[in-house]
Amino acid sequence: MKTDRLSPLTHAPIQFHFRQTPADFTVNEIPLYPFSGEGEHLVATVRKKGLGTWELVEILSAHLGIRARDIGYAGLKDKHAMTVQHLSLPASAEAALARFSHPDIKILDTIRHRNKIRMGHLKGNRFFIRLKKVSPTDALKLDEALGWIAANGMPNYFGYQRFGKNGRNYEDAEAMLAGKLKIRNRRMRDFLLSAYQSHYFNLWLSRRVEIGRLFGGLDVRELVQVFAWEKRLVQNLKAQPHFFKILPGELMEHYPFGKLFFAEDTAAEALRFSQKDLSPTGPLSGKKLKRAVGLAGETEKDFIRTIPALGGRRYGWVWPEGLRGVYKKESWHYELSFTLPKGSYATVLLETVANRPMVDPC
Repeated sequence: MKTDRLSPLTHAPIQFHFRQTPADFTVNEIPLYPFSGEGEHLVATVRKKGLGTWELVEILSAHLGIRARDIGYAGLKDKHAMTVQHLSLPASAEAALARFSHPDIKILDTIRHRNKIRMGHLKGNRFFIRLKKVSPTDALKLDEALGWIAANGMPNYFGYQRFGKNGRNYEDAEAMLAGKLKIRNRRMRDFLLSAYQSHYFNLWLSRRVEIGRLFGGLDVRELVQVFAWEKRLVQNLKAQPHFFKILPGELMEHYPFGKLFFAEDTAAEALRFSQKDLSPTGPLSGKKLKRAVGLAGETEKDFIRTIPALGGRRYGWVWPEGLRGVYKKESWHYELSFTLPKGSYATVLLETVANRPMVDPC
């Protein structure tokens, strides 16, 4: 299967060994806002390893004697990592939580809060990743690729984790939608639909990255022949300062959060985009999807499906913060640290700099 996560970088693939383990992959959740210190909810800062968030919730639910749905969390954290995240519990569970013990879970802190934590209630995540078997030559290539991302940002693909062990959850979703596969568990149905949305978003974004690569490598005459677009339009797009080209009718969103709006003056919006003030968005198929118009709408229409989900838009491009790479020559290790906005994947950053998938496509 061809990868649906095309890198904007065109260098030869960089080789290193990466495996998601608690020793080499850590994630720290950044709350959306400070917790109030008072209220009917108890926010627990929890460190876990070798467990997914759903497994963590089930373990706590069983120990505390509360319903799993009464435990709030802002995002699903990687199973094969050391992660720190915040969970909200009913304050009545405080005494039972004080007696909680588990070899793979540690309660680091607790604080009262007025509201239950809900999905999306986080600012982002801070990552640490250790790459192994990195030669001095490849370390220099990583430095250069990270420099490009620090300056230009990266495509906001959904990572391979979204698509299951075989990378084909979206195919199960397709079979489910066609009535060929029965899924009784509602959470699993929702998860498969989300994988289906994510797959087509990635295909849209991969197409837009391909357009960016073509504009970077061809002249105006060649681009007119490739796209069959008017020469003036091609010239205007070619003049945009960023790799990702803002098309007429693009649905933009203020960055890192804000309202959606249509790009009318593409030159002006492209400049603001290059200044990290806003970002283009891509389609997540569903009932409430707001579609781009004009050329941007024509470009995205093949990646929209009719499915029983809410739908929406997702940033097509994001900027890592605090991006730092350090090479340990003695051990041939390369250590990365950076912060990504919520919903963005650290493994996508790795795939972007390496210009290859982190798991073998099939």
